[in-house]
Amino acid sequence: MLDLYDLIRNIQKRPAMYLGQADLTHLGAFLSGYFFARRQSGIPETQQEKEFSEFQDWVEKKFNVNYSQPWEKIIRFFSPDETTSLQQFFVLFQEFTEVQQAHSVSSPIAR
Repeated sequence: MLDLYDLIRNIQKRPAMYLGQADLTHLGAFLSGYFFARRQSGIPETQQEKEFSEFQDWVEKKFNVNYSQPWEKIIRFFSPDETTSLQQFFVLFQEFTEVQQAHSVSSPIAR
């Protein structure tokens, strides 16, 4: 079974196959459904899913916004169109995972 980050990377390779339409709104809905289905099924949250829950705060800081909008709406607001906003998500996701990885390596618990 794919973990969350592998799933997101697979979506990046073939967004229309997973989302029906390659845009950020569909990705947001897809991921919301993913998390909903896991909760409803009683599947425990994975470490990646816990980390991804920090993506919202990270996006707010990245774009210097402090209003309550979901990450997909923030990214969409700062992008010229839906297609570009989806591409921007994948760039931001890559940056986020690199920051998370660097943080976990430098954490005293990880040593």
